[in-house]
Amino acid sequence: MKFARQAYAIVTTIVVCSLVAAALAGWKDLSVTGATSNFYGVLLLIACCAGAVGVIWLGWHCLRLAGAVTSIANQINKKISDLRLPIGDCKTEIENLHRTPNGGKSKIENINLLGETLTQWLDSCSGYIGTLENQIKDLQLQIQLSHRQKRNTEAIIYSLRDAVIVIDEFDRLLMANDAAGRLFNFDHKNAQHKPIGELVDKSKSVFIDFLRQSRCSKTEATRREIQLAQEARPRTFDCIVSCVYDQRQEVCGVVAVLHDITREKEVSQMKNDFVSHVSHELKTPLASITAYSEMLADGEADDEQTRKQFYSVIQNQAKRLNRLIEDILNISRIESGLIKVEKKPVSLTILIEEQLQMIKGYAEEKNITVITQKPIVYDQVYADRDMISQVVVNLLSNAIKYTPSGGSVTIETAVDETTGIARVTVTDTGVGIPPDEVGRIFDKFYRVDANKKQAKGTGLGLNLVKQIVEKVHNGRVFVRSQPGVGSTFGFELPLATVQMVEAT
Repeated sequence: MKFARQAYAIVTTIVVCSLVAAALAGWKDLSVTGATSNFYGVLLLIACCAGAVGVIWLGWHCLRLAGAVTSIANQINKKISDLRLPIGDCKTEIENLHRTPNGGKSKIENINLLGETLTQWLDSCSGYIGTLENQIKDLQLQIQLSHRQKRNTEAIIYSLRDAVIVIDEFDRLLMANDAAGRLFNFDHKNAQHKPIGELVDKSKSVFIDFLRQSRCSKTEATRREIQLAQEARPRTFDCIVSCVYDQRQEVCGVVAVLHDITREKEVSQMKNDFVSHVSHELKTPLASITAYSEMLADGEADDEQTRKQFYSVIQNQAKRLNRLIEDILNISRIESGLIKVEKKPVSLTILIEEQLQMIKGYAEEKNITVITQKPIVYDQVYADRDMISQVVVNLLSNAIKYTPSGGSVTIETAVDETTGIARVTVTDTGVGIPPDEVGRIFDKFYRVDANKKQAKGTGLGLNLVKQIVEKVHNGRVFVRSQPGVGSTFGFELPLATVQMVEAT
């Protein structure tokens, strides 16, 4: 293009100079010749000037046309280069447009070749665009799958009973489920992107400190038991905190899961207490049996009366040991559903009278009066006789155990024919139970702290009563108590007629 401009300038200058020279020569002739020649000389001068202007104008437009063709060729070369097409072929075809027929190819052939090249280029563009469209569809499917997986993950997290909290690297809340909102007392739906320190109360700052320590230490998973203050009583949580890493292995967030293990800790403590109590309870009769049997073997019992006394102690301690083992085994059998149950119509009044004969000796030793009522005409229940006998014995012995000397224990039976229920109550004048511990009195291994010094035990008797009445016989146990006044324990069972009608 630069060479074309230079050639155009040289040619234009020569032509203009030639025409100007011709015009001046003609003008000179005008001054010598006559009037007729003067007229033709003027025409020649005008023609030369017009020719000079025409040459200049035509050269200028040819130069612009060449610039436009060159610009188009450059753009085609650029597009071909961007799409990685054979640039050399296209350049060759474009250069051929400027060749003369002496170059071996005519301009028409060059144009046809360029058209074919452009067609191939457009076909390549079409294929490339089709590939891009397929990639876009694949990306759209992947985005939809990612959104679906995100919704499923959020649904799983929100449905967990454990508290889940997710924060970013700046300690701002990203996600929390309903359990976390209840635990830390904030609206988990409207608390996103807020600093976690503003959402959690200062009384639970131990959790915030744990989160920050885990984020700073960049550990994958850290586990710790933390205790959080609650309105009723402190609760213990098994807290697992894990750091989340990005592609550069930098910490981009922290996930915390809090599992409430308060009940597990209490059960574990109760089991430890149970083992301790059972060990003591087992050792006491075993120690007595061992001691008296050794004295008998050593011949320390010289007379028959002493030997009978030793035999009696050994027998009573063996029975005590047997009752303890039976309680443990019966609870285990009932909970596992392996206990054998033989139900039949049983009169509660007759059953209670039979058990009173066994318990009166224990009551007389403590100087406690046992009060009964007149027999009820019909108080039969559909139950396992041995199991209900054990329930009555456990309630009576428990009442006598926690009643001071000189007190009384009253056992009564009532029948509600409207509801088809038989009710047995055992009322004592004992030490009573604090109100905050009444609700847990039937729990396994549980014993009232204030009454532990009053009498020894394993915490299994009342739990066995609950298991037999409610799980085996579909009944109900209840308790009413007032510290320093006494307690009333009881149970309800369906009457035999009701059970038989339901069975048929």
